[in-house]
Amino acid sequence: MKKTLLLAGAFVAALALPSGAAHAAGEYLKPPLQDWSFSGPFGTFDREQLQRGFLVFRQACSSCHGLEYVSFRNLAEPGGPEFSTGQVEAFAAEFRIPDGPDASGEMFERPGELSDRWISPFRNEREAAAANGGKAPPDLSVMAKARTFERGFPWFITDMFTQYNENGVDYIAAFLKGFEEPPADMELTPGNYYNPYYPGQIVAMPNVLFDGVISYTPEGANRPVAPETVEQYAKDVTAFLMWTAEPHLEQRKRIGFQVMLFLIVFAGLLYFTKKKIWGRLGEEGAPEFRA
Repeated sequence: MKKTLLLAGAFVAALALPSGAAHAAGEYLKPPLQDWSFSGPFGTFDREQLQRGFLVFRQACSSCHGLEYVSFRNLAEPGGPEFSTGQVEAFAAEFRIPDGPDASGEMFERPGELSDRWISPFRNEREAAAANGGKAPPDLSVMAKARTFERGFPWFITDMFTQYNENGVDYIAAFLKGFEEPPADMELTPGNYYNPYYPGQIVAMPNVLFDGVISYTPEGANRPVAPETVEQYAKDVTAFLMWTAEPHLEQRKRIGFQVMLFLIVFAGLLYFTKKKIWGRLGEEGAPEFRA
């Protein structure tokens, strides 16, 4: 009885903990849950959002971060931003790709092609670290899957039933719009910035998103297709990074649903087959076995 009361008390205490408890302990603030089009077993990517996210990444992130595992052709493939092949070819040609050797044995640079991968803005990790205060910016290809946070009890139990799998994107979106002035009792060294969602709350990356810095207004249009705010920029580029981390998400979910449907039908057929066979044996009587 005493043990039961202790467990019940622990359960109530866990429910009563505020979502910012980690922040009070000086670790990090838990990101709030976001509404994503690709969440859930039937979620899909919003093509227009992926294209806006590409624009944000290109203008605000690509000067420091690369997408090592993304080929230019992926930007035109089904399931992603689905730019036209011509658009992607023009974008790829803006890059200078090291190649060679040529006929004389010399290395050279050529315009990017559809088959090339998105190259890093730096030649190597040491150059990246030297240009960024001693810390090389990470590649963002799979960052939406690499980053996560613990939701704690009892949410990890409910997540098994709701299929919540968006820890990484919730974190990235909160991080990108979470830059703020540090508390009065916190002193930052030059080159460091305060972000309550980052573990430790001190990060070397500066804020790169501000309202109105990236235009969402198509050429010839009178108004933007989406709000030009930090909130929207952060959500769009995060959705784009989710696609780079899992470009076949829609195909995986579609195949998973088809497999589950097949297994349900197959289980039904097995059940009725079993009833047909064993029901007939029951009517005829079980065979007798003699020693």
